[in-house]
Amino acid sequence: MIETIINKKDWNAILKTVDFYDFYHTYEYHQISKKEGECPTLITYTENDKIIALPLVLRRVPDTRYEDFTSVYGYAGPVTKNIDDNFDNSRFIKEFRKYLIDNNIISVFSRLNPFIPYQDICLNTFGEISALSLIVNIDVTDNLENQRKSYHKRLRTHINKARRYCYVKAAETKDEVLQYIDLYYDTMKRVNAKKKYFFEHDYFFKLLESKDFNTRILLTIENESNKVIAGAMFIETNKIVQYHLSGSDISYMHLYPIKLLIDEMRIISTQENCKFFNLGGGVGSKEDSLFYFKSSFSNDFKNFTIWKCISDIEKYEALIIEKKQPDCQIFEKNCINYFPCYRCEGSNHIL
Repeated sequence: MIETIINKKDWNAILKTVDFYDFYHTYEYHQISKKEGECPTLITYTENDKIIALPLVLRRVPDTRYEDFTSVYGYAGPVTKNIDDNFDNSRFIKEFRKYLIDNNIISVFSRLNPFIPYQDICLNTFGEISALSLIVNIDVTDNLENQRKSYHKRLRTHINKARRYCYVKAAETKDEVLQYIDLYYDTMKRVNAKKKYFFEHDYFFKLLESKDFNTRILLTIENESNKVIAGAMFIETNKIVQYHLSGSDISYMHLYPIKLLIDEMRIISTQENCKFFNLGGGVGSKEDSLFYFKSSFSNDFKNFTIWKCISDIEKYEALIIEKKQPDCQIFEKNCINYFPCYRCEGSNHIL
């Protein structure tokens, strides 16, 4: 049976029932992240003692009678109860497909979570699951000494220097949080980040205030000036720590303040008996300079995968022709640059 949940009480009740979830699956994060006109929805399927719960964001396709589902920024995908490798997902897929068609929902896109088991078992045979890139995890179940041995030699040198000239503290006041936000904005401008990464101030404060997950901002302070020169946000739920957003003062890059923050959070995560410390991957799922920066901390790589499905291929292709063909320089129905194709903002737009 498929049920749609849009209220916090029932959403939280499902999360308390499933075996494992991350902060990206919570009602609070969906509410904080949603854009105008979007409706966070938890699609819940039950079969005897089994549960599949898939958090998504429902959007209207402009100027049509259709809607589609996407996922929040980060690592989401289904969470489950009593699912294992032997689960037959055919009834779930049949009911979910019918639900999509009955409600004129043309497509579904979700980023998956490499730390949540059995997501592929749930979604297999409906649409396509594909690995885009690698993400970097630090195995914080290992002892601190072994973790540090996995660091690149130059990284250990950089962190030693950072600890000589700086110290780390948690942001505790509104002013300290605002200093962190300013550093984040400056960094986004420096790397020419897309507009969507310039979150409003409320976004940061709501993450900090949420009771559904543990958000902390760590700051690097330069000893001599006592100045905040870098900050990073880390969010922990169910022993999964996610490195979320960070920024630094370009004038102090030679002190490696972000490397120091990650190292400090690694120590904290280990002391708090966490299981995973996810640093993420590169920009736009590329193995770029950001990915190589993160991989200097660990060679414990996980696949970053996405799921794409279409409820009615004929209607989907008709929508592509209506929306994109007149303006798209490389139009073809099997284009894989962006999904769903009809929402692509240009021929150079990569997923």
